[in-house]
Amino acid sequence: MLLRPSERWLQAHSSRYGYCSVSSSHAVSNEHRKTGGSGFSSKLAAGPSFRDFVKNVAAGEKGSPDLQEEAEETHPYLPEDSQIGTGRKVYFETYGCQMNVNDTEIAWSILQKKGYLRTSDLAQADVILLVTCSVREKAEQTIWNRLQQLTALKRRRPRSQTPLKIGILGCMAERLKKQLLEREKLVDVLAGPDAYRDLPRLLSVSESGQQAINVLLSLEETYADVMPVQLHPQGRAAFVSIMRGCDNMCSYCIVPFTRGRERSRPLASILQEVRMLSDQGVKEVTLLGQNVNSYRDTSEVQFCSSEPTHMSRGFSSLYRDRKGGLRFSELLERVSRIDPDMRVRFTSPHPKDFPDEVLQLIQERHNICKQIHLPAQSGSTRILQAMRRGYTREAYLELVDHIRSVIPEVSLSSDFIAGFCGETEEDHLQTVSLLREVRYNVGFLFAYSVRKKTHAYHRLQDDVPGEVKQRRLEELIRVFREEAASLNLGLVGSTQLVLVEGVSKRSAVELSGRNDTNVKVIFPNLEDPTDCASGGTAGIKPGDYVRVKVTSASSQSLRGVPLSLTTLKAASGCTLQGSGDTG
Repeated sequence: MLLRPSERWLQAHSSRYGYCSVSSSHAVSNEHRKTGGSGFSSKLAAGPSFRDFVKNVAAGEKGSPDLQEEAEETHPYLPEDSQIGTGRKVYFETYGCQMNVNDTEIAWSILQKKGYLRTSDLAQADVILLVTCSVREKAEQTIWNRLQQLTALKRRRPRSQTPLKIGILGCMAERLKKQLLEREKLVDVLAGPDAYRDLPRLLSVSESGQQAINVLLSLEETYADVMPVQLHPQGRAAFVSIMRGCDNMCSYCIVPFTRGRERSRPLASILQEVRMLSDQGVKEVTLLGQNVNSYRDTSEVQFCSSEPTHMSRGFSSLYRDRKGGLRFSELLERVSRIDPDMRVRFTSPHPKDFPDEVLQLIQERHNICKQIHLPAQSGSTRILQAMRRGYTREAYLELVDHIRSVIPEVSLSSDFIAGFCGETEEDHLQTVSLLREVRYNVGFLFAYSVRKKTHAYHRLQDDVPGEVKQRRLEELIRVFREEAASLNLGLVGSTQLVLVEGVSKRSAVELSGRNDTNVKVIFPNLEDPTDCASGGTAGIKPGDYVRVKVTSASSQSLRGVPLSLTTLKAASGCTLQGSGDTG
């Protein structure tokens, strides 16, 4: 069908300016047939003019931030009050990584300001939003199964109630938009990772019975001005997003295609959020990003310079060296100074981005956890090359040795993929030997799952049979657990500083928390341990730091008895006995 120039412009720019609805073109066509043309013309004359649709452009040309902000907030074709939740209840389900937890908090912050209420009772929900993951096929299948259940719930909803709306947010919304909307017709709203600001409008459009979608990726969106609202306000740990997207283009990874290019959140916005969390009593923050240690803030003139990015020795990247910007080491240093009684972690890094200044800072600061996630993915240089990881097995092991020379008490965690394209038995055995040589405290291991759009999908062959993948995965898990159990057994008899998270999932009379190296520690809930900081006594509660003597260990956790309450700052001045073998 040929379009007039104005229609082509509107089609090309509608998503950019928020005017997006799957069914809108059909609605106009049907209305035109019903009215015979004259009625349609009169309605068109009373509707928005071309000037309304270019309002954002005009505001931007004037260069006034106030005008531009106003234009972005206004949708002239929707009544202003139609974008207000007016007490409608939203139910969130979050799947996947920590970034999705943070995305949920961002989406909730945006909807809360528009008058929506949150409910933890599915039966009371008017809107159900699933924050989704596309990293592996199994994660997506979980969502498909859940959508079938929710669609059945939607059909059973009494007509006397407001129609239930179902939305998909995050990576799966971007990757499977056509299948979700057209073929399966299971959802009312789709919003990609960079479209959460548009959620109120999308939900308003869905109220008319239309499907609404915005999955555009952005080169700039970091939600820097959106303060996430924690879904569990009583929690004592929080995630703080410092960057979005990824440029590494590993051959197996879908993230660059679902979350877009790397862009870093301005330093001032991050520090403001961490201070706010500190004021709320949060005792641990985790700095988040798909490639967190490649953080590079160029938002202020004083951050710009010609200094190139420094990579770990023996590592390379597919993209050109970046110059200028405030780097991750400077951000980490400033965050660590905000609250000496707040632990700081970060994930997920890439091994290529560990310059000495980051390692030295981790070693020097008592509140930066001595735990580093160092994703290896494979122990075979040949497979690492096929994965486009930018390093060899030898370079990775050299980095491990260097990290342990700078931070002797460090613990390492890693990711591994079993059965990647072309992996032979010899390649697999090299991965097994890497697990034994490095000895990780925590591991995330998965069988390879091909993802459309990736380099591996287009250029490589997924030629390892499923049963072979599963057998290799089980062997990797077994070896990892053997080494982790050995490491943890070396901590028996030591005293660990534990940040209490809450009641143990398996026993109401026990508490659980995590030590500095992110290993779970379980201990009995005693009412009156001595408070070594104040000399008094008090019951243990979430957010407390407790000195725990380890009495037993497994590959997954430690068990012990609480000795005393303390603070992170006070504990850093004490010698924790018997740090144990960290490999």
